[in-house]
Amino acid sequence: MEAVNLRVWSLSSRPLKHLFRLASFSSSSARRPSSSPKLFFFRCSSSSSPSSAATASTPSASGRNRRSPSSTTTSDREAIRAIRSKKVEELRSKGLEPYAYKWERTHTANELQDIYKDLGNGEELTCESDRVSIAGRVVARRAFGKLAFLTLRDDSGSIQISNGHLRFEMAFWAHDFFTLEHYKLYCEKERLSNEQFEHLKTLVDIGDILGANGTIKRTEKGELSVCVNSFAILTKSLLPLPDKYHGLTDVDKRYRQRYVDMIANPEVADVFRKRAKIVSEIRRTVEASGFVEVETPVLQGAAGGAEARPFITYHNSLGRDLYLRIATELHLKRMLVGGFEKVYEIGRIFRNEGISTRHNPEFTTIEMYEAYSDYESMMNMAEEIVTRCALAVNDKLTIEYQESLLYFLLTDLR
Repeated sequence: MEAVNLRVWSLSSRPLKHLFRLASFSSSSARRPSSSPKLFFFRCSSSSSPSSAATASTPSASGRNRRSPSSTTTSDREAIRAIRSKKVEELRSKGLEPYAYKWERTHTANELQDIYKDLGNGEELTCESDRVSIAGRVVARRAFGKLAFLTLRDDSGSIQISNGHLRFEMAFWAHDFFTLEHYKLYCEKERLSNEQFEHLKTLVDIGDILGANGTIKRTEKGELSVCVNSFAILTKSLLPLPDKYHGLTDVDKRYRQRYVDMIANPEVADVFRKRAKIVSEIRRTVEASGFVEVETPVLQGAAGGAEARPFITYHNSLGRDLYLRIATELHLKRMLVGGFEKVYEIGRIFRNEGISTRHNPEFTTIEMYEAYSDYESMMNMAEEIVTRCALAVNDKLTIEYQESLLYFLLTDLR
């Protein structure tokens, strides 16, 4: 009976270099990690791409010559919160709900780009069937005179709005590498009421989530656009987003507040998507070989299955200490004793030890156990998992990383 332990590192670890680790062992005490497979993705951006998109996904300090947004004092933040809270009250006094329950969105930016890719330059579609509804977060804003520009970002990318002509320009991320395509969405001022235009200039701030309705058009320059007929504030933000020039540069904050990091550096979210693909592919691969997924206790009477310092908690009803598990091993082996022949678990592990950007006390592992097999069977399964995950994430088995070419062919893994 052999076991393979595939550690899927938490996203608070460095996402590329340590996305997952393989270790094959013959007993609970013999754990020897093998070399880590590494994932690589790249970004291609045009000269007109937004400056915020150039921020790297790995936290690093930059922008020494300008004041970092992380240096904003508590009093500054409280002043901004007070101003925006007044805007919330003003919206409600006008009969507008600043925190909408629902918005009927018909398309994402990516979907519109795909559906209307054959629309000719200068053409506008005014049919009812071509009316669309979009929504996204305001990540940039400019307003002067009768003109206002905003940049919205949804899950598939960002959209820039200007008003006077009111237009949206959109850049969206492709699947496994980054490429920027520009998509403009605009509306003549006549399409909006004077009240809405005034709301756009005075009540909309960076960080707000807006919804907009309009029709499809491609400009003479070939940019796909949506002519906006109306918009609504769906969520009023009370605090500002990180500065566009700097992005979010505070390394500690980037790790502790991943949600802010994803707003400031949208490419970070791609790591989450890749991790989800990897976990899904692991499940498909092992279950195709007849393994059954089980869940074992997180709270245990004794911390076993590994050598590590546990987290200790107290159970009031039992009147005793319990331990957060440091491994799933022992309970999985008991499943084999009970009659199962192939079991696995993808579960959270807790070890009360050091912490850094490369070592998290809470992480995810996969352990699998198979009766009537030896280490060769586990080696074959590990190779199958790595190969299938590489295909799921990159659609190929050769990946360039740090000027080296990595091969994930089954014949090259050993």
